[in-house]
Amino acid sequence: MRVVAKFGGTSLGSGDRINRAADSVAKAVEEGHEIAIVASAMGSTTDELLDEITFEADDADRAEIVSMGERTSVRMLKAALAARDVDAVFLEPGHPDWPVITNELGEVDVEETRARAQQLAAEMDGVVPVITGFLAEDHDGNVTTLGRGGSDTTAVMLGNYMDADEVVIVTDVEGVMTGDPRVVEGARNVGRITVDELRNLSFRGAEVVAPSALSYKGTDLAVRVVHYQHGDLLAGGTEIEGQFENLIDMREEPLACLTVAGRAIRNRPGILADLSTRLRTDEINIDAVASGMDSVTFYVDVDRAEAAEALLHEEVVTDDALSSVTVHDPVAVIRLSGGELPNRPGIIQEIVSPLAEAGINIIDLITSATSVALFVDWDDREEALEIVQEEFEA
Repeated sequence: MRVVAKFGGTSLGSGDRINRAADSVAKAVEEGHEIAIVASAMGSTTDELLDEITFEADDADRAEIVSMGERTSVRMLKAALAARDVDAVFLEPGHPDWPVITNELGEVDVEETRARAQQLAAEMDGVVPVITGFLAEDHDGNVTTLGRGGSDTTAVMLGNYMDADEVVIVTDVEGVMTGDPRVVEGARNVGRITVDELRNLSFRGAEVVAPSALSYKGTDLAVRVVHYQHGDLLAGGTEIEGQFENLIDMREEPLACLTVAGRAIRNRPGILADLSTRLRTDEINIDAVASGMDSVTFYVDVDRAEAAEALLHEEVVTDDALSSVTVHDPVAVIRLSGGELPNRPGIIQEIVSPLAEAGINIIDLITSATSVALFVDWDDREEALEIVQEEFEA
């Protein structure tokens, strides 16, 4: 099996941890697996180097300075592997076999990087390449970087281009947890999670795998997150499933938009739970929820609108915080999803502006890290869908 193992800064934060990392790699090599390593800077070296740049430095000099953390890590790991009789070679920008190339815009040159990664994979043959994460090289030989989370990106990208069976992210957490163990009791490891679930968590504060890395994950590439103390690269942790796919979907059946207004909704604890529980008593499914300063809107199947209105009205007349409930139907919803959405600045404007030019009113716009839900009048659905497809697929 061919595996790309990425060791994060914490997992290389001391000599003892480097020894632990080298032991796990040596064990996998002894079992007959092909292993490539991507190494982050030891501990918080990169942040410390950045903090010390208190003078004017251009991008090229800054990249060279911060590269010292990763350059040190690969040398340490290579030496630790050699001490275990593992044939290893460290690769950094400037090395003839260096794989990660960026273009004049600072973006990964996919064609060149893929070709170099495949060549590197073909020449492994018992040799463990130890590759600096986060760093890249442009066509003129200058050091560049892949941005925040760049080591994760290096690992998953190379895993993809090297036709690896699996990418293992070795970090200081036991995979993805059900909650922050520093805050909640009983937090446990999640055995499996989808890329969409994880990316939503990542963009909302979970520091497990950099969102930029997950866009390189294909269906056939397994990605797993394990704790550096685990000791076994090939088992345990959390498996990340699936891949990002850009998708535009329009719901076939119409929805009804029910809005409950109240001057104190935002200050009334439990109001959302009370209203949604009321709908649940009649088994009314909620397709989406939007909240404002003084209102909460529920989207339900149009054929359940009358029953939903009656139930919500009962809540309104018994709760001083609520004023009224109103219904608007039929409503259409168009959903856009895809791993590239967060990487497209201005995507909302790209969608909204042409709809406005076409005179189409947007009833609601609900966004998450990887999706956008657009609500329009039912009669406008076909024209709105065509406009969104033209803009999103361009």
